[in-house]
Amino acid sequence: MSQLDEIRSQVRTFILKQFPVAQRTSLGDAESLVESGIIDSMGVLELVTFIEAEFDLVLSDEDVVSENFDSIATISSFIEERLAISSEG
Repeated sequence: MSQLDEIRSQVRTFILKQFPVAQRTSLGDAESLVESGIIDSMGVLELVTFIEAEFDLVLSDEDVVSENFDSIATISSFIEERLAISSEG
């Protein structure tokens, strides 16, 4: 399993556990979490807290934008990129 697949699995598990609405749908990796009503602004904050704790990252306000938190796929790609950057420096 690739790093991205592992990240995606962890993110999906968290979303399904924390947001019961997600359990009532067949949640695709590219499905917008906000547009589908699965998360709101408070949910994004919960995701940020999870990402910082689970992946040992510190996110800035500039990181918390819809492009990075729209779907499981975008969240996972964002985390993978940040992990690569943090391992370089």
